[in-house]
Amino acid sequence: MTYSVTVRDHMMVAHSLVGETFGPAQRLHGATYVVDASFRAENLDGDGVVVDIGRASDALRGILSTFSYRNLDDEPEFQGINTTTERLCGVIAERLVTAARDGDLGVGGLGLTGVAVTLHESHIAWATCEVTL
Repeated sequence: MTYSVTVRDHMMVAHSLVGETFGPAQRLHGATYVVDASFRAENLDGDGVVVDIGRASDALRGILSTFSYRNLDDEPEFQGINTTTERLCGVIAERLVTAARDGDLGVGGLGLTGVAVTLHESHIAWATCEVTL
């Protein structure tokens, strides 16, 4: 059996993408992402949960707050990197894995088997990054 819990939040960023592939997105533009973070486990913790939903929500909000209302082109960690939806999924997923390993999601976070982050660019397009633990 596999259990999962998903929390949702959002972030608003500005950025531009380098390369002909991106057409008009090469110019500076804004993006509002709905962000889903899913946590997977084969077993529930002693309280019968995958992770504490409140702690998971707080961790996601904390990560997104480092990006929200910023021009990602100006952020040192993204210099020379296209901040595609896929790449942002990966960055957020990695940070959530770190939060889980650091105990920020409670005891259940230590027993996770996976984390998946989905960024919804619009109602018709989204990307997901899944990390197996």
